[in-house]
Amino acid sequence: MRDLFLIGFLFSLFAMGLRRPFLFVLAYIYIDIVSPQRLTYYLLNTVPISLIAAVAAVGGWALADDKRDSVFTARQGAILLLLVYCGVTTFFGADFPMEAREKWAWVWKALAFAVFLPLTLRTRLRVEALLLFMILSVGSIVIVGGIKTLFSGGGYGELNLMVSNNAGLYEGSIISTVSVAIIPVIIWLARFGTIFRPEWRVTAFAAALSFACLLIPIGTSARTGLLCIGLLALLMLRDVKRRLLYLGALAAAGMIAVPLLPSSYTQRMNTIRTYKGDESASTRLAVWKWTLGYANQHPFGGGFNAYLQNNVSYDLTSVEGSARDSKIENRRATDRARAYHSSYFEMLGEQGWVGLFLWLGINAAGMIRMEALRRRYRRPEDPLHWGGQLAGALQHAHLIYMLGAAFVGIAFNPFLYQMMAAQIGLDTYLSRKTREARQKMPGRRGGRAEADLTTSARSA
Repeated sequence: MRDLFLIGFLFSLFAMGLRRPFLFVLAYIYIDIVSPQRLTYYLLNTVPISLIAAVAAVGGWALADDKRDSVFTARQGAILLLLVYCGVTTFFGADFPMEAREKWAWVWKALAFAVFLPLTLRTRLRVEALLLFMILSVGSIVIVGGIKTLFSGGGYGELNLMVSNNAGLYEGSIISTVSVAIIPVIIWLARFGTIFRPEWRVTAFAAALSFACLLIPIGTSARTGLLCIGLLALLMLRDVKRRLLYLGALAAAGMIAVPLLPSSYTQRMNTIRTYKGDESASTRLAVWKWTLGYANQHPFGGGFNAYLQNNVSYDLTSVEGSARDSKIENRRATDRARAYHSSYFEMLGEQGWVGLFLWLGINAAGMIRMEALRRRYRRPEDPLHWGGQLAGALQHAHLIYMLGAAFVGIAFNPFLYQMMAAQIGLDTYLSRKTREARQKMPGRRGGRAEADLTTSARSA
């Protein structure tokens, strides 16, 4: 039955795309995030639906879309440069050529589509539709995980998110990071959305989905998710009007929630304080140290999957017995071919210092630009106020993602670049609307011009 539903949904989406080619873009987003071909037992897992959607999206834009408002930005150029650089390190400098090409096979698609996607985001409706499809696609995973967490409590490596493997967003730490990161965008859609306009049913669904997002780090017992929740709570202080009431509500929610948390989750979180006795944390620190040394000797990186050559040693400290009669045991452990478990060290080890700084620059430029838009359109009476609020939501989502990226290798996850594309599309749309409004009032300056700008933008 699930197979028939997924096949029917995709067939309907592709059929509607024949009249509205932008729906091919949304179909690709859904396939990229949910991976329905991995959820079915027949047909979809034998058909290259992702390739079909990508070709249809690009072809539909090239043949039928209005390109007058399409703008190629400097940030798209930087992503394209990163794509070229990764290609060079893959085919001309990889330490493990075969393994590097396996990762390159999906990385180049994520980067290339990120360069293309902003060209299609010409209107507010399209930007909102993209975000809505991203949120609902992630929500299809999150809702399942949230329900299972409520009934079973989950556990590290035990929460089954519709598939039995950990690829893509179905890995515990990755989905924990993304689920918390999308909450600001969920809130924006509930307040300013035009596809589903704000009313009590939209608000109720947004609240339920946000709650499910907060349950995912509990169900997966991912320590990364706890840190992301903490950052989300801090970032929301920027927008709340009654901060003391907000802080009091947070404290009360924490006091109520802690006793209800499953023991598997609290035990897992306690390892944050005792990282020296946790093999996973100790291994990460050792791998990060190895990566720094490797990058100093290979400043241009070793290509994708260069971590396969690492050989690390680290000390583990364990305490046994009671507080009065305890025994401290130290032992030396070794490991080989351990993954980076950090996007920053992933970029450093694979693409070297050049790739790392290029990647950081692309991300920093987006967050800085969103802050500029947030401040520019911060006044509630501004007709483009919704855009400033969306810029703030996308910035918060980006910051949370980058925090989670410090502890999991998601530097090339397509979700990040789809979010970047939404930022670029919003930026170019707001800039165009502001420019059009200014062109309607020639020769006016000062405060009168600002007032007329608001009036002209409202009519636009």
